[in-house]
Amino acid sequence: MPAFRWSLLSPDDPSVVERLVSLLNISPALARVLALRGVRTFEQARRFFRPHWGELFDPFLMRDMEPAARRLAEAVRRSEPVLVYGDYDVDGTTATAMMYTFLKSLGVPVSYYVPSRYREGYGLNLAGIEQADALGVRLIVALDCGITALEEAQEARRRRIDLIICDHHEPGPLLPEALAVLDPKRPDCPYPFKELTGCGVGFKLIQATLQELGLDPMLAEEYLDLVAVSTASDIVPLVEENRVLMRLGLERLNRNPRPGLQALIERAGLRAGELSTHQIVFMLGPRINAAGRMGDARVAVELLIARSTEEASQLAELLEQLNRQRRELDDRTHEEAVRLAEEEFIARGYRGLVLYQPHWPLGVIGIVASRLVERFYRPTVMLTAVDGLVKGSARSIEGYDLFAAIRACEDLLLQFGGHRYAAGMSLEPRNVAAFQERFNAVVWETLDETLLIPELRIDAPLELRDITPRFWKVLQQFAPYGPQNMQPLFVAHNVRVRSMPAIVGSGHLKFTVDQPGGPTFEVIGFQMHELYPLVRRAREGRPVSIVFSIEENVYNGIPSLQLRLRDLRLLEGAKEVWNGSP
Repeated sequence: MPAFRWSLLSPDDPSVVERLVSLLNISPALARVLALRGVRTFEQARRFFRPHWGELFDPFLMRDMEPAARRLAEAVRRSEPVLVYGDYDVDGTTATAMMYTFLKSLGVPVSYYVPSRYREGYGLNLAGIEQADALGVRLIVALDCGITALEEAQEARRRRIDLIICDHHEPGPLLPEALAVLDPKRPDCPYPFKELTGCGVGFKLIQATLQELGLDPMLAEEYLDLVAVSTASDIVPLVEENRVLMRLGLERLNRNPRPGLQALIERAGLRAGELSTHQIVFMLGPRINAAGRMGDARVAVELLIARSTEEASQLAELLEQLNRQRRELDDRTHEEAVRLAEEEFIARGYRGLVLYQPHWPLGVIGIVASRLVERFYRPTVMLTAVDGLVKGSARSIEGYDLFAAIRACEDLLLQFGGHRYAAGMSLEPRNVAAFQERFNAVVWETLDETLLIPELRIDAPLELRDITPRFWKVLQQFAPYGPQNMQPLFVAHNVRVRSMPAIVGSGHLKFTVDQPGGPTFEVIGFQMHELYPLVRRAREGRPVSIVFSIEENVYNGIPSLQLRLRDLRLLEGAKEVWNGSP
């Protein structure tokens, strides 16, 4: 495991912490965590801890929402055929299923189109527009794509097909000439919150359409389970409106999930009632994604729109099989990529990785790129060959603008898109070597070397004796966790290791700790077996400092609090020792 930089975060105004302690009657550590999330007043704290439906913004604040809702309501009133055009990832398939189900419930003869990752690639394409025309469709609703589809929008207009785009990606210098372009990131869009998912933008269209039809906007509540799955899986900031949607969506997902999600929850070995963003990201999202990565994303859409338990169960089993195949490909590709990285790039001291093998499966290179970032902690691009072209997925490290680095290579690329931390591209095979050289040169010039050491952003110091049942009850209300509201990290000093450490499961480190005069807590460090020698030395009586989060562990039906270790340092003389070396 890598060494970490420990950074203790500080609120902009330290007096806010004292004020929150007094206003909310909470511990200084929890008040500090709250202040770091921008909470300064009692009312802001109430909204943070008690997000509710009434805090969702008026959908008509979004640019082009009025013509979009009016046109979709017109299609509903006329029972006019509509084509829902989506994408093959979790955000795209949940958005497709949501809009399809909504229109179907209102009697609209609706169909959907999701492009193949392998044959067609990302985004609105001419084949989908041709299919709509062949079906006699005069309205397409595109979700999680379309903001850069200039040519496709012109083709739809030429064929007299109205196009509503619901996207959340960065727009280019020109917007498509569509009936409506819904994207909070449009420079001219006054919508107060810019970080909705594609499914979230579609949800706002549903809200607006219900109002246009004179129906209760609360009817949109039944789609919040899909919005929650998209919001967690797309790794968008879990603040403001996303926090409200996520909290409400988790409540619905845990209380009354639709048949497809219920079947997926059961197949993943989970239970409705106990689901969190973490379980969506690591258990449900990958299974939904497996359909598009391994073949046909329509399998995922069919699961999410399934109405019967039997149909949902069969489709969930099919997704489970696809996900097992995806994991096998993922592991093989990862092993090859690690060898290549170590042999060709790490040995040369590159600050970035650009790895290319023409046989790597397109559907897993994004996952593998993320795993390589975790292992080597540097911006990583994975490239493979598809139909005579080279296509790639890129992932970045905290603090580095990957998209800007790729833009600096755009003359070598046929196409690229994405954002600061993730991107995709395509290029001619003859340009691979030049792209590798240029990308690494750009990264070398623009990446601060200190960013190559991962940072642990610590919210607050904490004495173990302060971890009480009331502390835990308040801490639980900081969820749901995600970007810009990560699970709080605490640091404790002068900690004693009380039990002999043990390696459990597949490389997990387990031991108990206390502080003088305080309670004893069990510590679990997932995949942290490399710290075993250091903990053994601490067991001999040397105090340590630990960075940890707090979680509830249920064993034989009995819950208890445990500390999830993130890093550990041992003080020997005047030197701190970590990861086994000074």
